[in-house]
Amino acid sequence: MPNDRTPVSSGPSLPPPRPAPASVLSLEARQIGSRLLGVRGATEALVSGLTPEDCSAQSMPDASPVKWHLAHTTWFFETFLLIPGVPDYRIFREDFGYLFNSYYDAVGPRHPRPERGLLTRPTLEEVIAYRRHVNDALVRMLSDQWPLSPAAMEVLELGMQHEQQHQELILTDLKHLLSRNPLEPAYRPQAFASPVKLKPIQWFSYSEGVRRIGHVGDGFHFDNEAPAHRQFLEPFQIASRLVTAGEYLEFMEDRAYERPELWMSDGWAAVQAGGWTTPLYWRREGRRWMVFTLSGLRELDLDEPVCHVSWYEADAYARWHQSRLPTESEWEVAALDAAQGGNFAESARLHPSSIVSALRADWGPAQLFGDVWEWTNSAYLPYPGFKPSAGALGEYNGKFMVNQFVLRGGSCATPQSHIRATYRNFFPPSARWQFSGIRLARDQR
Repeated sequence: MPNDRTPVSSGPSLPPPRPAPASVLSLEARQIGSRLLGVRGATEALVSGLTPEDCSAQSMPDASPVKWHLAHTTWFFETFLLIPGVPDYRIFREDFGYLFNSYYDAVGPRHPRPERGLLTRPTLEEVIAYRRHVNDALVRMLSDQWPLSPAAMEVLELGMQHEQQHQELILTDLKHLLSRNPLEPAYRPQAFASPVKLKPIQWFSYSEGVRRIGHVGDGFHFDNEAPAHRQFLEPFQIASRLVTAGEYLEFMEDRAYERPELWMSDGWAAVQAGGWTTPLYWRREGRRWMVFTLSGLRELDLDEPVCHVSWYEADAYARWHQSRLPTESEWEVAALDAAQGGNFAESARLHPSSIVSALRADWGPAQLFGDVWEWTNSAYLPYPGFKPSAGALGEYNGKFMVNQFVLRGGSCATPQSHIRATYRNFFPPSARWQFSGIRLARDQR
């Protein structure tokens, strides 16, 4: 097989976002405008160095082309903020509503998700122009309508948080795309830190009691994080760190992918149907285990957190270990007092690292934030008293509360400002292309 581990060819760079005109904006409006354009600019920085071809392809139905993400996040601001809120706003192109609507049935019909990679038109250049058009209109809105109404401010904040979600999706979808290329191109080449020696897993104990679960306070949160509610927890223990690649390799070497007794029925069916024998992106070359990363193919670091495993694999590993996955409430209780620093997108590693675990404090579990999303044993369901918002934006989270599991903590591709202890991510149990990993829990002994 050909093997070109050089970086992706450098394509045309996107121009930086135009700043808000300071002379016409109040201080608060300038701060909001600066943050807005900072989020928008961070999305475009991810595209720097990619070719139009890199941005147009789609590797599987669950992933989307980079170009689609660039346009969809722009459509979100146009559809939910500018069109209803700016009387003289000029829609960039009427047909973009059909092309770049994701799943909002109340807004209208949409292009089929599995066929987004067939959209060779509009071009990347036109999508970039679309982003500039909407950015300019958003700045004018801040200038002409400040202070915005509370409803408009809510949509503006939601739009920025939504775009940060898609920044991570750009990286996960692009990684899957590049992994399917026989040339194995690198997105952002880098040297990885030297491996560090980890301590064995320790267990931190939490007593039984009634705990407050869910978001409390005035800061932003998605609707699925509320309402805060009381929940009784039995005493439990949670692992001091994430499961490593080396520990998962022991599971594999014990013929775990050949032992149906370790798997849920649906999981065993997924193993059989998909021919799974390793986590996604692993392969063996002679006596070495290799892993594909956004920096290209490299030898597997056995001390780094295992990544790109499904809930089925996480659950089977926990069963093999004679442990279990934590519930999302147990995870949240452990995380409320934990520092939220870690290996996020800002580190530019874009790969889970063993460094945080090596520097673990003795007072509590490490790596609760960053590195990998942590599968929990909790189905993604509404909290008691949950009610989706009225209108199309009520479709953002609520209608997906079925056939999914909750993940917590963020990953090496998540913007750090986007995460918090109450954040609930969710994916189907078979999903493997996200940066998802394993933390163990067990009942108090």
